[in-house]
Amino acid sequence: MLISGSGTNLQAIIDACHNDAVPAQVVAVISNQPQAYGLNRARAASIPAQVLDHRDFAGRAAFDAELQNLVDTFVPDLVVLAGFMRILGENFATHYTGRMLNIHPSLLPDYPGLDTHARALADGKDQHGATVHFVTPELDAGPIIIQGRVPVLANDTAETLAQRVHEVEYRIYPQAIAWFAHGRLVLQHGQARLDGRPITP
Repeated sequence: MLISGSGTNLQAIIDACHNDAVPAQVVAVISNQPQAYGLNRARAASIPAQVLDHRDFAGRAAFDAELQNLVDTFVPDLVVLAGFMRILGENFATHYTGRMLNIHPSLLPDYPGLDTHARALADGKDQHGATVHFVTPELDAGPIIIQGRVPVLANDTAETLAQRVHEVEYRIYPQAIAWFAHGRLVLQHGQARLDGRPITP
């Protein structure tokens, strides 16, 4: 798993693996931020935790290449981005085609990028949520696997809306990973398929 921050989605996935909701094992956690609290969560669960600081590299390509080398030492079946705040280049994304997932805090294709909750409020949306998708070279544009929705309330702030979206994330991300671990979820010809059927959001 690749993280940059507190690791709340990481914790939800670790817990789901431990209670057998997800038939998988987190084999390593890698962060580009040395102070990321998620590293502590990994160590508390006896999961190897490593830091690869992007600031130690001359550019994105060099960082991506070293990150790929590090990830591959763990021979993962699936690479999970959980709050990893780095845009990954085409070579990296292509290397893991069909075996890398991301979760994004909006109902994609709405609001790729940052500040999703504030943007949803500014637009007067009545629904918001989160999306798990396969990663492709295009930012937040890979095939959608599962979405979770929450109502936008009249008194919501970006912070209160984010809190409710987080609760959705903690449900749908382990679900998507479980599907993949069971062999039910695949990326085929650029399309996410569950049990052999195309997924339509």
